[in-house]
Amino acid sequence: MSRRGFLKVTVIAGISVYIAPLGSRAFAALFEDRNLTPVAWDAAKGQAKFRIDGTAKVTGAKIFARDVRARDMPGWPAQQAHAFVLRTTLADRPYLGFDLSRLADGLQPDRVVTAEDLARDGIAFPAFYGDDMLLPAGKTPAYLGHAVAILIYRDFTRFRFAKDKLKFHDEIIRYGDVTGPLERDPWGSFRFVRVGGKTAYDDDVYSSLKDAPIFPSMMRKHLPVWPDGNDHGKLDEQGMAHADTIRESLAHPPADWLVMSREYRTQSVDTAALEPDNANCWYDAASQTLHMVVPTQSPSEVAENAAAMAAKGHFPVKRLIVYPCYTVGYGSKDHYNMPFYGLAAAMYGDGLPVRLANDRYEQFQTSLKRHAFTLRYRIGVDKQSGLLQAFAADMECNGGGRMNFSPSVAMVAATAAQSIYYFPQSDLASVALASRAIDAGSARGYGTLQSMAATEMMIDEMAAQLGVDAIDFRLRNALRSGMKNTQGAIPAGAVRVDEVLARAKAHPLWTQRDEKKAEFEAAHPGRRYGVGFACVQKDFGTGAETSFARVEIDETGKISLYHTAAEIGTGTSTSQAVAVAKWLGMPATEVHIAMTDWPELPVVTSGDPYLMSQADQDRFAANPRWSPGYASPSSATNSAFYFTHSTREAARLLFMQGLWPAALSIWGRGLGGGQAAPLVVRPEDARWVDGRLSAAGLEPLPLPLLAKTAHALGRVTGATVHVFNRWQWAEADWDLGDGVTQRLPVDGIALRFGQGSANPTVGAVPLSAAQTPVVRGPHRSGNAPTKPASPAVAAAAAAGASGANGASSLNTSLNPALAGMQIAAPVPGTGYRTIDRKRVYYPPVQRNNAAVTYYSAVGTLVELSVHEATGKVELLAHHSIVECGNQISPQLVSGQLQGGLAMGIGHALHEYLPLYEEGPGNGTWNFNRYHLPRALDVAVWTQTGEVLPPISETDVPKGIAEVVMIPVVGAIVNGLAHAIGHRFTDLPVTPEKIQEVLA
Repeated sequence: MSRRGFLKVTVIAGISVYIAPLGSRAFAALFEDRNLTPVAWDAAKGQAKFRIDGTAKVTGAKIFARDVRARDMPGWPAQQAHAFVLRTTLADRPYLGFDLSRLADGLQPDRVVTAEDLARDGIAFPAFYGDDMLLPAGKTPAYLGHAVAILIYRDFTRFRFAKDKLKFHDEIIRYGDVTGPLERDPWGSFRFVRVGGKTAYDDDVYSSLKDAPIFPSMMRKHLPVWPDGNDHGKLDEQGMAHADTIRESLAHPPADWLVMSREYRTQSVDTAALEPDNANCWYDAASQTLHMVVPTQSPSEVAENAAAMAAKGHFPVKRLIVYPCYTVGYGSKDHYNMPFYGLAAAMYGDGLPVRLANDRYEQFQTSLKRHAFTLRYRIGVDKQSGLLQAFAADMECNGGGRMNFSPSVAMVAATAAQSIYYFPQSDLASVALASRAIDAGSARGYGTLQSMAATEMMIDEMAAQLGVDAIDFRLRNALRSGMKNTQGAIPAGAVRVDEVLARAKAHPLWTQRDEKKAEFEAAHPGRRYGVGFACVQKDFGTGAETSFARVEIDETGKISLYHTAAEIGTGTSTSQAVAVAKWLGMPATEVHIAMTDWPELPVVTSGDPYLMSQADQDRFAANPRWSPGYASPSSATNSAFYFTHSTREAARLLFMQGLWPAALSIWGRGLGGGQAAPLVVRPEDARWVDGRLSAAGLEPLPLPLLAKTAHALGRVTGATVHVFNRWQWAEADWDLGDGVTQRLPVDGIALRFGQGSANPTVGAVPLSAAQTPVVRGPHRSGNAPTKPASPAVAAAAAAGASGANGASSLNTSLNPALAGMQIAAPVPGTGYRTIDRKRVYYPPVQRNNAAVTYYSAVGTLVELSVHEATGKVELLAHHSIVECGNQISPQLVSGQLQGGLAMGIGHALHEYLPLYEEGPGNGTWNFNRYHLPRALDVAVWTQTGEVLPPISETDVPKGIAEVVMIPVVGAIVNGLAHAIGHRFTDLPVTPEKIQEVLA
């Protein structure tokens, strides 16, 4: 069997799609085995000692897609071709072609690909990415940096010299007369109106969840026109009537209200992925196979769209093989277009693999950017009670030249703008504008960074005008458990922002701020001192989160985990390995991520989970294999909560249906029912102690013994689940063999049984090497030293599946999973049997209008100084308070906090890109012009943080990857106000802006 034989297959658009995920043998064939190591487990603390890829990271051996060349790939030609893209640097006049006369003899490309070639050969972007993958002559570029041609070279030397000859020479692109940039309708427009009841806990008069969000009735001059208000009209007209009332109350407030209006502006920034975008693709015409090595956080999206794209083209393609690799650049490699440019280039490679890899100038010119926002806020507060009364907002985000995720970013910005506060009335409108700027898309913070930072600046200023302590003002207005957000939804679980605020208020940075200001400024003439605070809570998830997870155990106790999650540097592979320990007592030994093919659990999907009607969902759900979604990309801070859910549900099934019955069979051996008979033994009493299972004082059993017994008894030894979440988990009723229907928070299950099954039609088929990707490398003992087995345990181990009298106990009375279960025939090559759910309970589609329900909170205090002469801001210290439930890996949480703080500091003080002709679209930007924060900028040695203890050991882990970067932005701006008495509303706050104020 060839190495391709290790890959799994599905079919999309008539093309067989193979995935060679990280951890598979096909991937291991490319790279050194030691790049991944099993989790080093501290059983006593229940924590990982270091991450799976930790050794590779610190030794520089971690492999990224950018490192791969044709010679590294088994079966590929040894010769590597290279390509680069010609792009426009103007977008206000027609493009008329290009001139390559600067290239001397010998430097002309071996192949030039233009829009005419793509049109002739039927190659076009997937619909999500819009039109004009390459711009045809005669059309005005949609945006700065619009691609017009791909130049392909069969060797690196000529490619390198040619690229250098053309770089920074804008004259190679020919243009017509100036006609002005394209004018287009917005990418998306949203409005969320809420009018609460008499109290924060009463039913709403109107809200998006209860009634409906509001959409424009038409466009006028490329701006949205909202419906007319009508108290007795359609739902959107009723909503607009309430919006008009809210706006009127803020325009003409009662005498006891303070109403504040402010306009805030945030900048465009680069996502600054330290692995620039790249793709290395090979079209093998002889076998009609397309290979793609790509960095992506959404391998399913790449596979699906690449297959559909190839199927529509005129080049015959029977097979698509995608190699998703480790990558970095949270958000920027989710639904980005480089993989599809790589695909197009490969089609014209004349049989050679073509590598398309941005240098840093090209990365600035083309990579997805964070949206620039203009936010116009008006908030009213009752001056006597200090309670917020109403919030009206108009937000505009600049989406650039292609739509990408701009509508979603605009929507999320609006739904997050309330931050941690309760508003009885709110009218929040948001528009994503189309422009000639570079595409803006998914970036860490995803619109909430912009909207919540502005809210925190405004709340701080309101507190000052009211003459009250800024944290006390926040505490008075904090959203509490059971209150509703601005969409009318009740957040999940306990809302703990008041605890975060209370800790911040008691911190010495806050209590001593005025005293320290006087001391510092007296000791440091020419420098101003300030302390600022901000607190936010951010949603995590998308409203259509879905994933697969498979957890297996072999007869020796080795645990394997398979998951759809992709590793993008966030530690997902480590955290998911650790997540199984809750049920299995130790982390997974082998971890296989970015899995996209799940033959053992054949889930089908149709429709759009955000747009489908309730009737359609009900109709589709009649199929027991259907789900509203297949697999989510690694985005939206979804790993800790959403991905862990599927991992733990699979581990739970393996425990409850496999290891727990095995334990009972061991504890129950012997005369009169053995050591268990005198005790009441329940699964909820089960505990893992140093890698051994006990319950109610029963003898601890080592995992290898339990695994061996489960296999011998024919119990469950592997579980695959599929899950779906629309701001609450889908559930289904299942009969798992005991005749009792149980409701579980999964919508798909497949089980594998041990070899001891007495029923050959149910017994599992062993996984062959051809279908079992494995990580090769040294095994890890990992657990605490094994204790000598007691006579009972030793006898059980020796007896295997035999009963107390030595007779075989492999029968259906000991294996109820064999009786009455609604299961299909085993899937060939997997040994798994898919179980049909009896009934499914998907969250109603109306739940989409909730927009968010899951939140995590972070508050940050910042201590800073301002140099009066230069305007330079120095961060002296900062302290963050994080609320994230039970941490899976405290080290990963700490890393997310440190990295997020650096990004927030950069956004507040340093990072800035002009949107248009002077910006990166002109191809001249690099880190020499763009200030990423360094250690010196982030108070690296004086930053501190704390995590709120969970309410109990049952608290779910929460997503914190994005929220940790947001409050530091508002805290810095608020700290500057304390330092120099001026409140900035335009980010970043540069030394020049400070000097203007101090002058």
